Amino acid sequence: MLSAPAAEVVTLEQNDASYLLSNRLVAVTVSKRSGDLISLRYLGLEMLDTASGHQAAYWSHNASGSQKVIRVTIDPQANGGERAEVSIKGISGGNRLGSGPGGSVIADVEIRYALGRGDSGVYTYAIFSHPTNYPATSVGEARFCAKLNDAVFDWMTVDARRNMAMITTYDWNHGTQLNMKEVRRMNSGLYKGQAEHKYDYSANQFVVRAWGWSSTAHRVGLWFVNPSVEYLSGGPTKYELSSHRDATFNVNNLNAPAPPTLLNYWRGSHYGGSLCNIAATDNWTKVIGPFLIYCNAGSDHDGLWHDALAKARTEAKAWPFEWVAGVDYPSQRERATVTGRLVLNDPYVPGARMSNILVGLSAPDYTPPAPPRNRGGFGPGGGGEDEMNGAVTNGYLSRLKGPDIQDGGPGSLRGTNHLVGTGLGRLGTNGFGRGRFGRGGGGGGSGGPARVVNWQNDAKNYEFWVAADEHGNFQIPNVRPGTYTLHAIADGVLGDFSLSNMVVSAGEKLELGKVHWQPVRHGRQLWDIGVPNRDASEFFKGDDYYHWGWYVQYAKLFPNDVNFVVGQSDYRRDWFFEQVPHSENPTNTTGAGSGRATTWTVNFTLPATVHGKATLRLAICGVGARSIVVSLNSQVIGRVTDLVYNATINRDGIGGYWEEHDLDFDAAKLVAGTNMLQLSIPAGGLTSGIIYDYLRLELDEQAAPPATLSTN
Repeated sequence: MLSAPAAEVVTLEQNDASYLLSNRLVAVTVSKRSGDLISLRYLGLEMLDTASGHQAAYWSHNASGSQKVIRVTIDPQANGGERAEVSIKGISGGNRLGSGPGGSVIADVEIRYALGRGDSGVYTYAIFSHPTNYPATSVGEARFCAKLNDAVFDWMTVDARRNMAMITTYDWNHGTQLNMKEVRRMNSGLYKGQAEHKYDYSANQFVVRAWGWSSTAHRVGLWFVNPSVEYLSGGPTKYELSSHRDATFNVNNLNAPAPPTLLNYWRGSHYGGSLCNIAATDNWTKVIGPFLIYCNAGSDHDGLWHDALAKARTEAKAWPFEWVAGVDYPSQRERATVTGRLVLNDPYVPGARMSNILVGLSAPDYTPPAPPRNRGGFGPGGGGEDEMNGAVTNGYLSRLKGPDIQDGGPGSLRGTNHLVGTGLGRLGTNGFGRGRFGRGGGGGGSGGPARVVNWQNDAKNYEFWVAADEHGNFQIPNVRPGTYTLHAIADGVLGDFSLSNMVVSAGEKLELGKVHWQPVRHGRQLWDIGVPNRDASEFFKGDDYYHWGWYVQYAKLFPNDVNFVVGQSDYRRDWFFEQVPHSENPTNTTGAGSGRATTWTVNFTLPATVHGKATLRLAICGVGARSIVVSLNSQVIGRVTDLVYNATINRDGIGGYWEEHDLDFDAAKLVAGTNMLQLSIPAGGLTSGIIYDYLRLELDEQAAPPATLSTN
């Protein structure tokens, strides 16, 4: 790395409009009116977009309001110049507060910035507070956003696959808009002829902890670094926007600013979204962060990125930060550690192994209060943020816990250090917002009760997740005291583990011992396709999902649709990662228009006739279709109708909100010899399809066959 001036003491200056925090490496200016970061200089170089007149770096819910508390929370003159921190707090008083891009909220919003001696960047965090004397409210799109200096930054890094020189503002402004307002085909520059879509740079927030932009000319970088993900929504499978060139929508302004952009979402609506609805009776507070806006200097882009990754590891080890005070942020000694060993017990597959094991603690599942009507902004009840004009995110199916096969109920203690939990059963039929496919609001929608919020879509509470080792051993550190549900998911296991009523006390070292996971089964397996891993990455082109327009290419790649033969076909080659309507326009290059209904066929053989109940288990991680019709040997045996749009296909994703749909049918419909199972989606727009995570057919010859057509 390039050498930098020796870090000096932190200084703090202020005037009527702003604070200036400096330590010679960095100097940051904070607006007292809104809490926005209006300048960040690193080694004397301005890193933010201060030229366009738009906000430079800001929380989506700002502190603007008639009542405000502005103060210095850490005075560097009192600690020898070790650290400075400033706070801008907007007081709601029971009225809507804020005018930021995330809309307004009936809660107090405090925004803080902190700078320490030698820090090569600034920390920021936001504290939302809702006392019980405030009306009900909801939080819309919620993130911290930074617009960077377009004259400095030209290279963007999300992960190893998306580490690249980026288009310029000129390229974007002179591109041709395609089927969505965020998509343009480049007519100039490095990527002339290619489509640019901001969602192609979405990232798994649990995996990607440091991401940002760097400069070829100035050899500097600016990165967002999350030391923890406890304050983010959606657990370890949540994808969200991370960075892109700002997608300005005025196609008539060829000089419109489109600066490099960084985003850190804590309540996002994308890929299935999350909810943060607050009841009038809730005494609720949530601390988002602190996270680090990190600056570095070096000889090349990879060196800058790997330095940022190393910084992320250092920050994670330092979490929770001891200098945070005066907010609901337990110190290290006030937090707990939960340890155990997850043991897989699958009676149908003795000795089955699992990999990529993720274990976490989340708030118990709950039914959220219906939010009030949101006046403007994004999120529940408000206008949509993206290309689908509000057709986002807030409609999901409720999850009902299926009975534990072994115990007949929820997980329970069994003696000393021996825990038995339950997998999740099939989805209930009480979908959220049914009857308004793709148009769900944030409360009850029309036609169904509010959805149950679980770890996948909760933004109101904290979550604590870790990766277990290959033997299932896990250690979850820094857990806030509270009552949680323990969850686990793993590649190779359909469904997830759940153990409720885990009481975690301050400072406790809670040792669970062996935690036994018996996955839900509906009989012996006849066949399966794919790997249960919560996304479609193993299917054809699933490793290259993050490019616009695969739904246009599908008809060319599979002109006769998918025809899969169990035992012969290879799902890595013969099963496309998204089932979408089949375009009949071979010259379609824009993604607009529609396609015919698409039927995928699974051929398999049975040595003899069978009886009892058969169950087709469909694990789905992307929804754009209204229904799936399932046929066996030319006879309809069921329909999946409780599908709720999550725009994963529209946003070039590989894994959105995950759900399982099980279809039971009379096993006598299976014949000895060749059978043909077909999955059909209706005609529609080219993105109105399905992304499967995994498919399995099971047979229980001791069970009575269902009497009616299965609809789920």
